[in-house]
Amino acid sequence: MKKAVGLAVLTALFLLPAFAQRKEEPRGGGNREVGGKIPSHGPPPVKNAPAHPVQAAGGHAVSDKPGHPEAPHVHSNGQWVGHDSGKNDARFHLDHPWEHGRFTGGFGKGHVWHIAGGGPSRFWFNGFYFSVFDTDLAYCSDWAWNTDEVVIYEDPDHPGFYLAYNVRLGTYVHVLYLGNN
Repeated sequence: MKKAVGLAVLTALFLLPAFAQRKEEPRGGGNREVGGKIPSHGPPPVKNAPAHPVQAAGGHAVSDKPGHPEAPHVHSNGQWVGHDSGKNDARFHLDHPWEHGRFTGGFGKGHVWHIAGGGPSRFWFNGFYFSVFDTDLAYCSDWAWNTDEVVIYEDPDHPGFYLAYNVRLGTYVHVLYLGNN
């Protein structure tokens, strides 16, 4: 009997820490409404964009709820916040779209890339090089340029641009493809 009680106590001591551990947070961090889930697809094309979009200091009006990032972001339900200016937005006009070719590494949820180095003006992963577009520089100041995971999506409204989604933060920026080595 003493052996059985001792074994039960010993088992409880080993199992107690496992039960006390908190459930692992989603990939994107603590805010369950933003990030934590990689969007299955990019934003839909904007249908009724204003002729002259309202601009915040960084370029987009992105504040949608208290506690959400002051940057373009994606809700866990797949809603892309801050991508609503459409084709009329002169800030995203390029005279030579895809000047350095088109990104061919793969788009969306099945293609998660680890940023290997650089910074906003030039970052890379797996031999592919990108640059954050000037209007979005303020939105990536908290990105970790040698460890964050990103997913690339095609921008349906702005030819020549891609959207780089930061998995950890749940935010995204407009990027230009610079080519590969």
